[in-house]
Amino acid sequence: MESIVLRPEKLDLAYDKETDVLYISAGKPREADDSIEPQEGVVIRSRKGELVGITIIGLKTRLSS
Repeated sequence: MESIVLRPEKLDLAYDKETDVLYISAGKPREADDSIEPQEGVVIRSRKGELVGITIIGLKTRLSS
């Protein structure tokens, strides 16, 4: 697995209650040029090797396990 650099000025969190999805953005919102899914329902998005965001699908289920 390639490494991804984390250099955020800030982390923004947004939770969609209806779809049970947590969105984490690193720094200013940017479009990703690559993504990996290290496990089902978790998507790590990057641009030029730098982390831009993480999406976690089914957050409630993960926290209650």
